[in-house]
Amino acid sequence: MELLVATRNGGKLKEIRRLFDELGIAVKGPDVFPDLPEVEEDGATFAENAVKKAETVCRLTGLPTLADDSGLETAALDGAPGVYSARYAGPEATDADNNRKLLAALAKVPDKERQGAFCCAMALARPGEETRIFHGKIEGLILDAPRGEGGFGYDPLFLVREYGKTMAELPLEVKNRISHRGQALRQVVEFLKSGEE
Repeated sequence: MELLVATRNGGKLKEIRRLFDELGIAVKGPDVFPDLPEVEEDGATFAENAVKKAETVCRLTGLPTLADDSGLETAALDGAPGVYSARYAGPEATDADNNRKLLAALAKVPDKERQGAFCCAMALARPGEETRIFHGKIEGLILDAPRGEGGFGYDPLFLVREYGKTMAELPLEVKNRISHRGQALRQVVEFLKSGEE
């Protein structure tokens, strides 16, 4: 089986490929379809964005397509950056830009009130079938300085209390097992293994 993953984020693609390799599912990135347009993420929720991406790319390529939208929600900022996580500091923002903006926004927030959660909605669109949505979430604390070299996005700021490490400090295998995206992906894997229609 071939599965197209509608992301241009190399970090996400690497995580997803590793999980599906074990199932013998060949994961393709959008680079195999260079003419695919960017799908604008203008939904109000992670699920709306994921469904829009999956269904658009599935329709254009005819391949089963997996798309996710995920991001960081912080309690002290009323859920921000939320669906704007990737472009929190602007449309061309780098991970470092977004992290700087988040740290500035949380500068006066006491440590005990810096709760955050990584949330993921993953949509699986298959030609002629109803799109399925899977969710994952992991809670943690937002540090006041980055730690670790791994991962991407807000990983260096997100402390997983049970491990005493940031997402960027955890080995990829551990991150994949516990992360919001890992949780949603395992649900996708179980769904595909079950042969559910």
